[in-house]
Amino acid sequence: MMRASNITLRQPMKRRTLIQATAALAPSLAMQWAQAQEKYPSKPITWVCPYAAGGNADSRSRQVAKAMGTILGQPIIIDNKAGAGGNIGTEMIARGKPDGYTIGMGNFAPLAVNHALFKKLNFDPLNDLVPIALIERGPLILMVRNDSPYKSVKDIVAAAKAEPGKLSYASGGIGGSHHLSGALFEHVAGIDMIHAPYKSGSAGATDLMGGQVHMMFEQMYAAMPSIQGGRMRALAITSKARSPLLPNLPTMAEQGYPAVEVLNWQGLIGPKGMPADIIKLLNSACNQALQTAEVKEKILSQGNEIGGGTPEQFAALIKAESPRWGKVVRDAKIEPE
Repeated sequence: MMRASNITLRQPMKRRTLIQATAALAPSLAMQWAQAQEKYPSKPITWVCPYAAGGNADSRSRQVAKAMGTILGQPIIIDNKAGAGGNIGTEMIARGKPDGYTIGMGNFAPLAVNHALFKKLNFDPLNDLVPIALIERGPLILMVRNDSPYKSVKDIVAAAKAEPGKLSYASGGIGGSHHLSGALFEHVAGIDMIHAPYKSGSAGATDLMGGQVHMMFEQMYAAMPSIQGGRMRALAITSKARSPLLPNLPTMAEQGYPAVEVLNWQGLIGPKGMPADIIKLLNSACNQALQTAEVKEKILSQGNEIGGGTPEQFAALIKAESPRWGKVVRDAKIEPE
């Protein structure tokens, strides 16, 4: 009787232990189930563009985002946050929640120049942002009016040395690729020219056409129509090799200035702390998007190079460009407006 009683007493205790253990596991199992059901991406993604609508950064953002959205099965919405040389939008990306639903365009100036140009940045380009994939690199073209007396880079250098401070070059604003190309050229050639900053590259090109300035390092995609239309004369390209779109145009290196190699680049970035699997997925989707017929044609037809590659390769580019352009800013004593 005693033994039977002991058995009877132990059974309820075992049942209670099992129930308690199951109850303890329930929240964990429920969480795992919810996570399994919410596969990334499960809702629209926001793509922040640090420049205004209508420019190259905006149009390329829309082209790549559209293709990536199709690949990922979720729409990617462009949010233009322009201002402060790209700093406002880039800071917004850096401050975003690192869950993969806030990404954006990382551009040459805010990632590699503005740290030296601005006394204070509210983000650290190298530590607050995650490179995902390089999208493109594009050369610039040194151009003058078609009726200009300058027919080569050597002509410009000779004229600038004969009359220091007389020749002028236009740019789309302080610290951008137009400006820094000119500043680098001045430093390497040992000449003194006047920098004429405008609110946009197109405004600078308009005044060049009107004769208010003497020359401009213009991005190739923007320079091509006026060159092909006979309104502008191209003197040199800032890439390492000649462009297949302008095979007769020499490089700055061929003109005697190999240090004036400039490529205006941009790529996909996100906030620090994004999970590695999400970075890998976005990188894969971006690489696939860059190989779609539509995106590929848009980039190549403008004379730009298609990017792609790994996040590590994009990170290495940013890390290499940052000290280079920081030195140009300091040597030329460039300050923001």
